[in-house]
Amino acid sequence: MAAPPLFYLIPGLGADERVFQFLHLPGHSHVLKWLPPQTPAEALPHYAARLAEAVPPGQPCWLVGVSFGGVLALEVAQVRPLARVVLISSFAGPRELPWLGRLARATGLYRLLPPQVLPLLPGLANWFFGVKTARDRQLLGQILRDTDPVFTRWAIASLLQWRGRPDTAAIRIHGTHDRLLPNGAAHSQYRLPGGHLIIISRAADISRILTQLGAPETA
Repeated sequence: MAAPPLFYLIPGLGADERVFQFLHLPGHSHVLKWLPPQTPAEALPHYAARLAEAVPPGQPCWLVGVSFGGVLALEVAQVRPLARVVLISSFAGPRELPWLGRLARATGLYRLLPPQVLPLLPGLANWFFGVKTARDRQLLGQILRDTDPVFTRWAIASLLQWRGRPDTAAIRIHGTHDRLLPNGAAHSQYRLPGGHLIIISRAADISRILTQLGAPETA
């Protein structure tokens, strides 16, 4: 009998296990919680190696990363070759960033943006993340208010400086109306109606896709 699938879930920038609360997955699933960066300049591969310590090296599994978590899933996969990667609302390299992200990468303007700005502008945050229901707005607001500004500043800088892993195999799930990463849908095998937070708004569809991927005949 085939072993049940094992999922390691990596939330997005500043988020936590709350974004996965509406998923229903077979087998076993574990949320990889963010670690404090060791230094303001800690490189993503080094950070990913520390995060990977929670993933047994000899065990086949799925790394499911949401947004910035997808970036870390691709990096963790470099040191856990038995892991298969699923990107949700994420990207594989800087060429997929929108023009504003590429401008921030080229100029370093992101260093001038205080990481606490989105919690202070809930209307703007709701628009960027594409949330529409009262439940999703409340959850997004809670997550943004709980975000550690030190971690957020490190994560934004790391994300915009990231060279990418376009050659690492990954299954991709993306919203068709994602305003934060609008180019991702074109590179995805699964396109779902919705914005950047389809992990919440389309949790049932994503649960179905992950269940199918984790089935013995496709694993």
